[in-house]
Amino acid sequence: MSDGAKGLTRQQMCDRLAMEFEDGWIVNLGIGIPTLCSNYDFGDKEIIFHAENGVIGYGPLTGPGNEDLHLVNAGGQHVTLPPGAAIVNHADSFGLIRSGRIDVTVLGAYEVAANGDFANWKMAGQKGGGIGGAMDLAACAKHVFVAMEQTTRSGSPRLVERCAIPATARGVVNLVITNCGLFEITPEGMALKEIAPGVTVEEIKATSGCPLVIPREVPPVRLRA
Repeated sequence: MSDGAKGLTRQQMCDRLAMEFEDGWIVNLGIGIPTLCSNYDFGDKEIIFHAENGVIGYGPLTGPGNEDLHLVNAGGQHVTLPPGAAIVNHADSFGLIRSGRIDVTVLGAYEVAANGDFANWKMAGQKGGGIGGAMDLAACAKHVFVAMEQTTRSGSPRLVERCAIPATARGVVNLVITNCGLFEITPEGMALKEIAPGVTVEEIKATSGCPLVIPREVPPVRLRA
């Protein structure tokens, strides 16, 4: 983010979620914004990135000109393959998911409700949808994080009281990062934990479709561990 810019870039959003990953975790990244989590510098932490297509232990996205055309993550983006990584059968990859071995999945979403429901496979008015592995991940991962923009392109809230479109899973989301801040699903509702640079609490309230639990003092989003 350049000096004076408002809100978080997509990479900063993912960096903030990546700070929550614990040493030794197996982490699944959904397509779209979440894939940027693999670019974070984890230092001494060992994070094992898992892709549904069978690439286990992959590294950051590749730069232009360095792509291996046969090596992609679940979103079709070219990734690196550090020492110790593995390529497994698609069924074995889903076996890791369904056996409960994924510590956290980071997914994109169209909507997240105050009680932790989320919807990410079918937009309003769409005849079909693309569920992919999201339902398996939402049902079986130990934690579910969501990375998405605060509003739609038309300005409608993505943080809502109830999902208006078909839900992917009910009550599973733990953390949500948007370009405006970090939110946590709590027994009291959706809580604003950290606020993005240049964004005000009033702006967050105005762009949210559900009541928020807001402390007296909201710290800024951590941009470094």
